[in-house]
Amino acid sequence: MTFSLRDQLSNQLRSLRRYALALARNRDDAEDLVQETLVRAISGSRTFRPNGDLRSWLFGILHNVHVNGLRREQVRARGASTIESMTHGQMPPNQPDHVELMRTMQAFAILPDEQRRVLTLVAVEGMSYQEAARQLDIPLGTLMSRLARGREALRVEMGHREMGSRDRAQTALRAVR
Repeated sequence: MTFSLRDQLSNQLRSLRRYALALARNRDDAEDLVQETLVRAISGSRTFRPNGDLRSWLFGILHNVHVNGLRREQVRARGASTIESMTHGQMPPNQPDHVELMRTMQAFAILPDEQRRVLTLVAVEGMSYQEAARQLDIPLGTLMSRLARGREALRVEMGHREMGSRDRAQTALRAVR
């Protein structure tokens, strides 16, 4: 059974939206990134190799759209407060897992872009180190270094020193999927 390009693209929407939200840190901007990615993918579909990895190709387009937008607009100050305002008041405080997820998301939002991108691709999207390094066009050692620094920054930011808390933070990050 052969899937049309539309079917193949629609199968990738959730992953694209998660990655876009991690990059843009704003739901509206993330949706704009996904929309622009899809427009470019459809208009440039002739450049996609039939045996190529569609997911990787789309993530590359989305990443490039985002980087181009950053260069054009040079906006960075909205990140952490946008995520906090989107989620404020949506969770009852008596649900520890949701509170832990919020703390993780807030800590995640203040990470440097390089660390947040690497963590998103590896920890949230489940890409291998090699695939993520290719996606970001960085050496594998650089990716691993950024990943280690990002994980440690999350632990420090959240005050998670013992193993049980680390497991809760990892579970909270997986809940974003």
